[in-house]
Amino acid sequence: MAAITAALVKELREKSGAGMMDCKKALAETDGDIEAAVDWLRKKGLAAAAKKAGRVAAEGLVGVAVAPKAAAVVEVNSETDFVGRNEMFQAYVTKVATLALDTDGSVEAIGALPFGEAGRNVQEQLTEMVGTIGENMRLRRAAVLKVANGVVAAYVHAQVAPGMGKIGVLVALESTGDVTALEALGKQIAMHVAAASPLFLDISSVDANALARERDVLAEQARASGKAEAIIEKMVDGRIRKYYEETVLLEQLFVIDGETKIAKVVADAEKTVGAPVKLVGFVRMALGEGIEKEEKDFAAEVAAAVKGA
Repeated sequence: MAAITAALVKELREKSGAGMMDCKKALAETDGDIEAAVDWLRKKGLAAAAKKAGRVAAEGLVGVAVAPKAAAVVEVNSETDFVGRNEMFQAYVTKVATLALDTDGSVEAIGALPFGEAGRNVQEQLTEMVGTIGENMRLRRAAVLKVANGVVAAYVHAQVAPGMGKIGVLVALESTGDVTALEALGKQIAMHVAAASPLFLDISSVDANALARERDVLAEQARASGKAEAIIEKMVDGRIRKYYEETVLLEQLFVIDGETKIAKVVADAEKTVGAPVKLVGFVRMALGEGIEKEEKDFAAEVAAAVKGA
């Protein structure tokens, strides 16, 4: 068998645009023959996928899957929202969300799970789809919530197919009470989370650095009023309470009635549920959040196309 040198791998990478490990494997499979290795990568869809990997993928779908005492949410991105309506893509998102239930929510762990088609794993199946559909795609992130007793409720906003849409929310409720009542409560709180976008579960979980920055900004704003330091401190404390009401789930006012704090909504539900209820976690995943999208100048794009014709 021919020696697979670093120079050979580098040459194949430059020819195919595929990843280093894929190039190394291709060369091993083809006894170091560069052209045969390129063909091997193309057949696997890896060369095509690599060429598309640099393109911004901020569309796609968020998918959820629910099981007794657990739920998962995943985000799978594509370049255009058109792919989100593709049946193959939707089936992939559904299956990945279901597979994620048996993991800790790590993308690496999910990507390595057997997908069940042609011996491929989850990541390999996505690579195959990139070659088939013709767009860059990626499994961007995932989260799983589980409870010992109770439910993990899920809600999908802007749903385009069952369990898939633009925003996915999970809410975990610990309780030994009535499951149907818990699910109804969890669904309502999940809808609230979708609308109110809380950042933290409770005051104790507020990020210390975020709180310090907020205090610093509020103090400077208050000092600009020229008031005494003792007054400024009270002003800052009042504004910090407002900050909690805006960012902490249990401190927020329930969007459904606009007047009851979520903490009281949970406490009041104990009568219906028939046992103590504790809101122990939530996840809100919005499609494409945090991804810098490329702003295209359509006129310039057409002009460039005409020039290149």
